[in-house]
Amino acid sequence: MFATNTQETAQQLLQAVGMPTQDVPGKLAALAATDARYLKDLKINVTNAIDAGTLTKKEAYLLGLAVAVNEKLAGLQGGFEQLALAAGATDKEVADVVSCTSLMNANNVYYRFRHFVGKEFYTTAPAGIRMSIMANPAIGKEFFELVSLVVSALNGCEMCVSSHEEALLKHGTEQQRILDAVRLGAVIRSLGVLL
Repeated sequence: MFATNTQETAQQLLQAVGMPTQDVPGKLAALAATDARYLKDLKINVTNAIDAGTLTKKEAYLLGLAVAVNEKLAGLQGGFEQLALAAGATDKEVADVVSCTSLMNANNVYYRFRHFVGKEFYTTAPAGIRMSIMANPAIGKEFFELVSLVVSALNGCEMCVSSHEEALLKHGTEQQRILDAVRLGAVIRSLGVLL
């Protein structure tokens, strides 16, 4: 039987990310069953990241969606998609976030390889990866770059992270907004480990 306080914390955490609260999934249930103190920290981390002052709720939910898509967490994807739509996102914006996440997965592998090997042939060869979605995204160029940065950070591509961070600064994005977006990506990924 779950400790009542920890069970409520787990349910509040699921509610914050738009997931059903009646059945606590996976390792999250195991932590709740042992009255793990970490659960309270995780709930605070997730809610603080979603409520960051530099991100609108819609942006926070769309970034959460990108993380859920990247980490292949279907339940979390559904939760964040519904929250984003309720916060004013359009179907086109949701599609852009999903498309951006997919594109970054291709780019992150490709550019990480080029960076790791560091040979002139690979670094000067054309990428040959179409990226026309970047020209006029429904989510806007600045937010597209922010999603790209978060996904690239999750996937560990130093070259892509540096490139997208630089592009964001050129868009006039404040460093605090960049940091808040990456923090959101990190804590949503940490939640995903438990689902």
